[in-house]
Amino acid sequence: MSVIGKAALAMWWDMATLHRSEFEHWHTHEHFPERLGIPGFRRVTRWLSAEGTEGVFVMYELDEYEVLASPAYLARLNAPTPWSTQLMPHHRNMVRSQCRVLESGGINPARHALTIRLSPASGQDEELRAAIRRLSQRIPFQPGFAGLHLLRHETPPIPATEEQKIRGNADRTADWVLVACGYEADALRALSERELRNESLVEMGASPGAERGFYELSCSATPLDVADTPAIARAAH
Repeated sequence: MSVIGKAALAMWWDMATLHRSEFEHWHTHEHFPERLGIPGFRRVTRWLSAEGTEGVFVMYELDEYEVLASPAYLARLNAPTPWSTQLMPHHRNMVRSQCRVLESGGINPARHALTIRLSPASGQDEELRAAIRRLSQRIPFQPGFAGLHLLRHETPPIPATEEQKIRGNADRTADWVLVACGYEADALRALSERELRNESLVEMGASPGAERGFYELSCSATPLDVADTPAIARAAH
C-alpha cells in the first residue's frame, strides 16, 4: 500500500540512550493511540537510526493536509499529557515537516528506510518532481525495495503550540522529503550511492546539500490496531 491519504507529518529528532526505553514505551502505548484517535490520522510509523546514532524518524500519514490545522489535532498539541510533558524536552534537534504528498509508489512502511531532506533549485520544482516521479514508478518494484515517496513541506497557519514551547520553539523544517523503504538495507544504500546520490539529485534539479539518514523499523500502527488500547496512567510507571 502506498502512503495513505494526501498528507504526512515527517519528524526527525535525537533521543538519548538513557531515555530510549521509556520513550519507546510511551510513544507506542500512549502517543500512538492518542494521535491515531484524531480524525484524519491513518497510520504512524517509527524507525530508529541504523547508523548507531540516537536518531528517530517518525511519519504520520493523514487523510488531508487540513488535518494538520484541525481543532482536534490542535487540542492535543496544546494539552500534552503529563507523560508527554516529561519526555518532550528530550526530543533534541527536532526537524518537523507538515507535508503534502507529491508522489507515492509501492509500499509503506518496510523494515528499512532511507530519508533524504532536500530542496529544489530555483525554478526547478517541476523538473525535480518529474524526475522523482519516474523513480517512484520503477524503484519500488526492484528486488530489495518496497516504496518511494515524495513529500513537500507547507507551514499551516497556526500559532506555536504548547508541545513546541516545551521543546523550546526551535523546530527546524525540511523543505522536500524523500522516503525510500525496503526489505534489504543494502538495496537502500546502493540507491543512496547511485540514483539518489547528491550529484544525481542536483542533476535532477535539487539544490546541493541534501541531508540523509538510514533507519530500521521500530513500530507501526493504524487506528484499528490501537482501538482497544487501555488508557495508561503515568503514575503506574
